[in-house]
Amino acid sequence: MSDDINKDNNNSKEDKNKFEEICYLCRRPESKAGKMMHVPGNICICSDCMQKTFDTMGHVNNPFMDGTSFNPSMMGFAFTPETSNKTKLKKKEEKVAKKEKDSAQGTIDIKKLPAPHIIKAQLDEFVIGQAHAKKVISVAVYNHYKRVAKQDQDDIEIEKSNMLMLGPTGSGKTYLVKTLAKLLNVPLAITDATSLTEAGYIGDDVESVLSKLLAAADNDVERAERGIVFIDEIDKIAKKKSTNNRDVSGESVQQGLLKLLEGSEVEVPVGATSKNAMVPLTTINTKNILFICGGAFPDLDKIIKARLNKKSSIGFSADLKDKYDEDPNILQKVTVEDLREFGMIPEFLGRLPVVYALEGLTKEMLMQILIEPKNAILKQYKKLLALDEVDLQFDNSALEAIAEKALEKKTGARALRAIIEEFMLDIMYEIPKDETIGRVTITRDYIENKGAPIIEMRGSQSTPLLEQNI
Repeated sequence: MSDDINKDNNNSKEDKNKFEEICYLCRRPESKAGKMMHVPGNICICSDCMQKTFDTMGHVNNPFMDGTSFNPSMMGFAFTPETSNKTKLKKKEEKVAKKEKDSAQGTIDIKKLPAPHIIKAQLDEFVIGQAHAKKVISVAVYNHYKRVAKQDQDDIEIEKSNMLMLGPTGSGKTYLVKTLAKLLNVPLAITDATSLTEAGYIGDDVESVLSKLLAAADNDVERAERGIVFIDEIDKIAKKKSTNNRDVSGESVQQGLLKLLEGSEVEVPVGATSKNAMVPLTTINTKNILFICGGAFPDLDKIIKARLNKKSSIGFSADLKDKYDEDPNILQKVTVEDLREFGMIPEFLGRLPVVYALEGLTKEMLMQILIEPKNAILKQYKKLLALDEVDLQFDNSALEAIAEKALEKKTGARALRAIIEEFMLDIMYEIPKDETIGRVTITRDYIENKGAPIIEMRGSQSTPLLEQNI
């Protein structure tokens, strides 16, 4: 009986040794944070978090909360000279390893940095259309990282070129930034401006934007300081037109973002989105972080049309008031005055010098999105059916029908997947039942619920079975 108990204890110890201990505060494993300290309640805390907790307690003007006179042995911690020396040596080794890593990576090499035309060519493989937007973002990113690579090497200091991206929903704003960060291999943080509020109110502080970037860089501060932050839905923090209450999620957030966009040292919580006494803080310099703000800006087109229609007059050569009503690219005529009238404060717009708009998607562009990009939607479904040894084909008329339906929904490229999911449901369900099917061709009649897809059996050269229902 005692032998069985000893075996169970040994097995439990072996199971515990298989897993790394994780700090309760910063959530870092033992391999990164060092040896853990055990607190009653099976809680592990790293030495950095414990020291910061003691420092926080020491800053409070309370004799009972004086961390300098606190004895760690009261909570069961036994510090010996041997353990303290080991931790010091381990920290020195980690610093040396980090320096070697940084020296190996080095700063950004201008020679290895792709030129704007190369960046645009790589974006063309994933993003359809938007030639002007891709050209602007390629030049801005290239100049930004040239500035980072050559900083402090000359008397002339180059200012940062943050960007403001406008475009209707589904035009590819977020996808464009995601693709750009993947090509450049830099940390990217995508956040939503709707959750941001003024400090002291329920919601995320503006520093949470940088905490997400730090998490994307694996808590490497130097790597995070060369990253990209994309703040989506930036139009949702516009200043309210008329309100008697404090605008804690509008103008106040814009003012809070000013210091981040300009470039300053900001204290950021590690492993959390809000500051509190139990979360360690680190300092990030935003001088070399590229900020890209994007938004759909609904009803901005009305402000632009009102400004343009002021020039209309009476006569044979006069511009008509309804001239711009059917213009799909009206946002490309935007000016800073239009954005100020929309509700963006001038201090905020002054820190976003590069302003450009994406084009509204046309029928031809939607057809290209279906088949041309590397990760095109139809290529994904062809791959899925190819695993069942079935060839999936689409007629040009079917592509036109899908694009026309997507235009009716007015949600951009997002409507394409919803339409395809709808008519591919029965096909994906029925095809695995019959192993003799070799090819399925989707037609316009099937998209419009007027007929069935064309089915061809394997090894048969007969005419397709038009009447077979799937």
